[in-house]
Amino acid sequence: MTSNADVHGKVVAITGGARGIGLATAAALTGLGARVAIGDIDQVALTESATRLNLSTYCRLDVTDVESFAAFLDHVEEQLGPIDVLINNAGIMPAGRLVDESDNVTKRIIDINVLGVINGAKLAAQRMVPRGSGHVINVASLAGEIYTPGLATYCASKYAVVGFTDAARVEHRGSGVDFSLMMPSFVNTELTAGTHGVRGVRNAEPHDIAAAIVGLIRKPRARVRVTKFAGALAAAQKFMPRTVAEGLTRALGGENVFLDGIDADERKGYEDRARHS
Repeated sequence: MTSNADVHGKVVAITGGARGIGLATAAALTGLGARVAIGDIDQVALTESATRLNLSTYCRLDVTDVESFAAFLDHVEEQLGPIDVLINNAGIMPAGRLVDESDNVTKRIIDINVLGVINGAKLAAQRMVPRGSGHVINVASLAGEIYTPGLATYCASKYAVVGFTDAARVEHRGSGVDFSLMMPSFVNTELTAGTHGVRGVRNAEPHDIAAAIVGLIRKPRARVRVTKFAGALAAAQKFMPRTVAEGLTRALGGENVFLDGIDADERKGYEDRARHS
């Protein structure tokens, strides 16, 4: 049995908090009485979102820059007190064929999706371990367990986050500091703009992920997959022969979602921002 008391008053810092999953999570936690701070590299969107949620604690954040990340956490603790939960949510998902991906885009995906998570987790743990309490929640993806054509580097980044988080979790067992993985399927945010999803598998909504993150804060677990159906499908593929698993993905249209199945015009705005912002 849970109650708002499991969340009320907790200090929660969220990266990539100006949009999508980060914003939905900030809204859900604020509604439950948590003391929430958001960081994002987009100052305009950050300010607008903080104003909309009536958040007084927010700060421009470049997760790839250790000094920027440390300054964000310092700001949160100065304003709200010791951080109970860090949600490493910031990430980008440029799509397309590997041969067409520039070296700059490859580096940008790895820097934000992997190095950004490591930066945040390390800095948070350095604060939490001496206190003997804290929780780091890393938003990975089901793309960290399966693989999707058109997202090769993105998949690599999420596989890295999964391995990193599991290792950190075991390393800190007994320390009072928990590490958890949130593993969404396709979510209806800008990251999936211009795509049609996988046949027979509904996309998650940002509020679905937010609710699952609230659940993780209430009861820390190693990992949670959302949606349950997509998560079960992804987990089951590990036990299938590779040809069967890939044949199933092909039959559901999964091999084409981020290649020829993309509406390039509809996706252009997100791709431009993800690749160059």
